[in-house]
Amino acid sequence: MAAITIEKIEKSFGATPVLRDVSLDIADGEFVTLLGPSGCGKSTLLRILAGLEVQTGGSIAIGERVVDGVRPKRRDVAMVFQSYALYPHMTVQENMAVPLRMRRLSSIQRLPLIGRFLPGTKAVGAEIEKDVMRTAKALGIGHLLGRKPGQLSGGQRQRVAVGRAMVRQPAVFLMDEPLSNLDAKLRVQMRAEIKELHDRLGVTFVYVTHDQSEAMTMSDRVAVMLDGELLQVASPREIYADPDDRRVAEFIGSPKINMLEARVRDNGLAEIAGTSFAIPGDITPGISLALGIRPEAFHLVEAGGDNILTGAVRMIEHMGSDLYVHLAVPGTEHPVIARLLAERAPQIASGQTLHLGVKPERLLLFAADGHRLRPHDHASATVLRMKERVQ
Repeated sequence: MAAITIEKIEKSFGATPVLRDVSLDIADGEFVTLLGPSGCGKSTLLRILAGLEVQTGGSIAIGERVVDGVRPKRRDVAMVFQSYALYPHMTVQENMAVPLRMRRLSSIQRLPLIGRFLPGTKAVGAEIEKDVMRTAKALGIGHLLGRKPGQLSGGQRQRVAVGRAMVRQPAVFLMDEPLSNLDAKLRVQMRAEIKELHDRLGVTFVYVTHDQSEAMTMSDRVAVMLDGELLQVASPREIYADPDDRRVAEFIGSPKINMLEARVRDNGLAEIAGTSFAIPGDITPGISLALGIRPEAFHLVEAGGDNILTGAVRMIEHMGSDLYVHLAVPGTEHPVIARLLAERAPQIASGQTLHLGVKPERLLLFAADGHRLRPHDHASATVLRMKERVQ
């Protein structure tokens, strides 16, 4: 097992920067997910960790050892690729044995004709077979050892790829979107299996995905990346409920968070679409900001009063236990989405006028530059006032 220290990593391809000053500490045995949209640099960072790419600047340490310039096979990491990268002409057993044969047998012992007759080859081969059998049994693929990848389902191939990494007993597991080729039902099943595998092995996992469901359900911490920057690293609950940046808030959550442009009218009150909202914090009147409201923060109310949005129902999405209601609210650019209990469905119809209330403590405030403003954060409010004056 090993901790990982990523310090000020930079990466450019030609004149194009891909990673910008990325620093991250991963504890020994922790499950950390790098989450972000395609092209944000998360897979590049994982490949730098594995030694498959060389950073332009910065340093990486695994355990107590700085691994800059160290070849991949000497880093004691195992990587599971999106494509699984299984050898199609080999059986499952042979695929899983490859990393052990490369590590335990000399180049001469690996020769197909004479290698088997050299001293020690047979004994090492028996140990390799035993380790492969033990790993295959743990993953429930012992009955597949004689098959080739073309004879396996997507989920079975994924287990084989994990088994090939696991059989080495590495200090660190690196996984690059290993579930993206599976159907939705199998992805849910494999998420649970990977989490159980991590809990059982207790080794460090670094997982890359663009799927927030994978990140939120499996991780100890989530590292949200965008445009080569690391925006926030926190627990799944904190990433969702307490984002540091507007971009994090908008990326995490389904349906997407509602962002409403507001202007502070009086201290403690903001005007949104002609409606007054009580807002937490101490912000000077006249300041512009954005109010983030999660869809589930809304509740149906009667007309009148503050902290209420009124609009006409444009669309209703029935999602089983939940109801996603899209409202056209005068003065807002995009429809406001409310997540309500499905038992409300008979009472709501397209074109109907609804009134949605939200408690002040459920509001997320963001400055014009996207940074979060928290309740009673006087320092943030002061900075915001200074920026407004400069503008």
